[in-house]
Amino acid sequence: MTDQTTLDVVPEPARLPAHERVYRRLRDQILFGEFEPGQPVTIQGLTDALGVGMTPVREALRRLTAEGALEFLGNRRIAVPVLNAQAVDELTFTRKALEPELARRAAQRATEDDVSQLTEIDARLDAAIRRGDVKRYLVENHQFHVDLYSLAQAPILTEIVDHLWLRFGPSLRVVCGQFGTRNLPDRHKDVLTALSANDADAAARAMEGDVVQGMEQIRQGLM
Repeated sequence: MTDQTTLDVVPEPARLPAHERVYRRLRDQILFGEFEPGQPVTIQGLTDALGVGMTPVREALRRLTAEGALEFLGNRRIAVPVLNAQAVDELTFTRKALEPELARRAAQRATEDDVSQLTEIDARLDAAIRRGDVKRYLVENHQFHVDLYSLAQAPILTEIVDHLWLRFGPSLRVVCGQFGTRNLPDRHKDVLTALSANDADAAARAMEGDVVQGMEQIRQGLM
């Protein structure tokens, strides 16, 4: 895992305010597991790593803590949350309630171009699996879900799901390191088939299977 002194900073549009650029960078680094569960983060460490002032770092940490991506431990300590069995149960329950519904709605609206774009993402994901490229797998897997759920045109549900992914992203990275990318679940082909047929029920079933398999693998890896 990457420590606070060697963060891989992704360039952001210069027009964005500093606090927004810092927030997006840290959010991605948490989402894709560049911080380990339980790893503490400090304002000074992030300020030095990102080459920015303390104010935008403080604002980013405040937002990420509010979203559940980080947790406040008291005595000015902040860390990446460690999932326990109850947290995995709650995340599984909530994801099963929301993500199949987003897939259902997406299937009702998906065009041939939408399916083609998602197929390209899935092909890149498959290539990452074959190479054993964990980071690229995580990025492409997340992008597949983001683009799919955007088709649902359900911004409230999508925002909730975005926050859920922040909570299990670091743990998913740990599981990838344990099991390897070749052993990770992937029901995306079933989703794509359902989208091509505009079969909302099949899309929902495929997404539920994807969610359950992924969360069960996290459970096995962490527990």
